[in-house]
Amino acid sequence: MSALTLTAAPVDRPRQTRWLLRLHRPAIYTWAVLWLALVTLLLALDGPLLNAAADAWRQYESCTTSGRCSYDQNAILRYKDYYNYATTALNVLPFVLAAWAGAALTGRELESGTARLAWTQATSPAHWLAVRLAVPALGVTVCTGLLAWLHHRAWTASQGRIENTKEWYDRFTFHAGGPTLAAMALAGLAAGALAGLLLRRTLPALAVGLVAVGVVRWLTELAMPHLWPAVTRLSTVDQGFLGKGMVVDQGMVTASGAHVPPPTCDYTVPSCATVFDRFTGRYNTYQPQSHLWGAQLTTTALTLAVAALLVTGCFLVLRRQTGTLRAARP
Repeated sequence: MSALTLTAAPVDRPRQTRWLLRLHRPAIYTWAVLWLALVTLLLALDGPLLNAAADAWRQYESCTTSGRCSYDQNAILRYKDYYNYATTALNVLPFVLAAWAGAALTGRELESGTARLAWTQATSPAHWLAVRLAVPALGVTVCTGLLAWLHHRAWTASQGRIENTKEWYDRFTFHAGGPTLAAMALAGLAAGALAGLLLRRTLPALAVGLVAVGVVRWLTELAMPHLWPAVTRLSTVDQGFLGKGMVVDQGMVTASGAHVPPPTCDYTVPSCATVFDRFTGRYNTYQPQSHLWGAQLTTTALTLAVAALLVTGCFLVLRRQTGTLRAARP
């Protein structure tokens, strides 16, 4: 009589990516709608909105001081408003991602116990966290990268056609039209995830994630002008500061050649003129437009380094919280 041998069927590793997408389906749908709206708006800023505003500017510049002048002022104002809406929305995206990552991506799953349940189903805590960081990071990088490219394209198309467009060194325009947007979004994602792991509660993690990405943005703003070699131009006191771009430092030049901060009083005020008599000139250290991509790449590298530190912090915190917890193997 032959013996009957029973072999247990192997337990499949949970498909974490599919589960993650199903769990956060409402957020994905919301992000898709927002992304499509921004893409549509940016295409319009590079198309009909820009063309209408440029035509209005040509009408305005052809006006003379004598006679009646007519031009489409509403087209210019419409372009300006929609440009500001799109640029502001792009700059807010990292904060939205930080709030979502802290409240839903990690905080809610730890608070509700969903994460611990996953750890008991052949999924290690490190694998659980890696999926929750890698999958959103891939989507965020692709989507924000395309938005930044469209924004820069729309801004470039407006140069020379509309006189009151934002300069390249405008902080919102700078971050919205380059790789710094994707880097800041990834830093927001990591900051929110770290807040969720530390607090393990939804609402506190949301608030702390917002504050954390705000601190990252503030530190980046402070360091950004100094990350690329700047240009210094000297001028006389009467000429004022020469050179146009992202200001690094400005001040006065003494007879010994030393650079000192400018006086607080106004040069045009007669009583203040004697204060400026002891200076021989002015200096202006700035980043010209030719340094745009140098400033973009160095700022992106710095932001990505901060994001990497935040991701490392996520895994260290998770390791400390789970201790020797290991997923059961089949």
